[in-house]
Amino acid sequence: MSWEPELEELRRREELARRMGGEERVARQHESGRLTVRERIERLFDTGTFHETGAIAGRADYDDGELVDFLPANCVVGQGRIDGRRAVVQGDDFTVRGGAADAAIWQKMVFAERTAHDMRIPLVRLVDGTGGGGSVKQIESMGFTYVPFVPGWELVVANLSAVPVVAAALGPVAGLGAARVAASHFSVIVRGTAQMFVAGPPVVAAAMGETPDKEELGGARIQTQAGAIDNEANDEDDALDQLRRFLSCLPQSAWEAPPLAAATDPADRREEELLSIVPRERRKPYRVRRILDLVFDRGSVFELGARHGRSLVTALARLEGRPVGVLASDPNHYAGGLTGDASDKLVRMVDLCDQFHLPVVNMVDQPGFVIGTQAERANTIRRGVRAMYASYQATVPWVSILVRKVYGVAGAGHGNHARLNLRYAWPSGEWGSLPLEGGIEAAYRRDLEAADDPAALRAEIHERLDAVRSPFRTAERFGVEEIIDPRDTRPLLCDWAERAHELVRHELAAGPKERGVRP
Repeated sequence: MSWEPELEELRRREELARRMGGEERVARQHESGRLTVRERIERLFDTGTFHETGAIAGRADYDDGELVDFLPANCVVGQGRIDGRRAVVQGDDFTVRGGAADAAIWQKMVFAERTAHDMRIPLVRLVDGTGGGGSVKQIESMGFTYVPFVPGWELVVANLSAVPVVAAALGPVAGLGAARVAASHFSVIVRGTAQMFVAGPPVVAAAMGETPDKEELGGARIQTQAGAIDNEANDEDDALDQLRRFLSCLPQSAWEAPPLAAATDPADRREEELLSIVPRERRKPYRVRRILDLVFDRGSVFELGARHGRSLVTALARLEGRPVGVLASDPNHYAGGLTGDASDKLVRMVDLCDQFHLPVVNMVDQPGFVIGTQAERANTIRRGVRAMYASYQATVPWVSILVRKVYGVAGAGHGNHARLNLRYAWPSGEWGSLPLEGGIEAAYRRDLEAADDPAALRAEIHERLDAVRSPFRTAERFGVEEIIDPRDTRPLLCDWAERAHELVRHELAAGPKERGVRP
């Protein structure tokens, strides 16, 4: 006697599960330009490493006790390896009832969240549909409604402070599916074939009287500009590659150090271009992303959220193979001034780095909070104060490169002055409580009004103040510790990163920050 008959039945059910929603619906998925959930998982994980859990969960039809048909749950979960490291995946199957709620789906999703949390490994959510949300047909079939709750949401919250969580919007994503994308450390959406919204066009039309199509309501450009999703992808392969790139810089959990890569770029590389990249004309912008490319390991800069809060660039990068988080003012937008959106973006980036032990490099050109009626209506000061809180609460190693302006309260938030405020200033650096140009009219108003030649007096005042704001005057008082040749930025940062990562490893015993990560 053996158990071979039962194993045959198991293999039959697994084969039925691999049909997903059936040939017709799989063909429809491909016609829409989208992969199936199993194709996505195959491309995400290292070849041959994926092990599925719960493949035969679903809805079975029986006749006299014999299985006659089987529809799998529209969520595929399991573990595999991405670049050799373990990860858990939740993948929605849109070919089964458009990804809506169905037998066993919520238990499988909760299982994946629990596995990531308790095994301390990253979680990947491939979202396509409502992703576990309800449907009107389901309510009718149940014959009753219920007070809503989200099974396993406590794990969704806990995972943000415990393990890296990434999400991809790979089709029309609504309701709980949208929430699952947003509740992540990094998210990506595929241009053209994916959209995300709290509720789709039919619900919006009925409730709000608006008639947008799916792209107008929640297309890639809309959601990346709003900051609900970090990055846009050209296609699904690009989306999966971005998930891999993000995870490559993050540790397996908040109890581990970030992974090191082989150092292929010399630490002593000095780029001549850095000597003239910042214009002498203070109002003239420059390409801050070019600075990042010149300073960090070649090809390592991976930007997050480029379309949102555009006066601040946030990125992951490497220094001699060591991963770091990057903040950088972009003078092409609001002269680099801190907006409400940029403040929110800064909070999220600093929380990520602090929780997962990524040292922070801040490339500073901060003229202050953006001002004006629009900025006041956007609650800039409260959101800006939250950004300052994040910088001051962070305990991860931190270094600031003062590229140009450092002014006002926003400038003061470039780092925590109450700990080692490691700063290197370029010769182009200037700083103070406010830009001098903005204060001359107020401070010398009576003198200018009484002058026979106000323009000449204003020029004279400018000349006097230019001498005062020289960075060398500040260095004389040890108000800034070092003024450096911009070409030495990379060598200095590589040396700092070596010690920063040693410190990170010393502090791992303390575990993750109790404060956790704010979504």
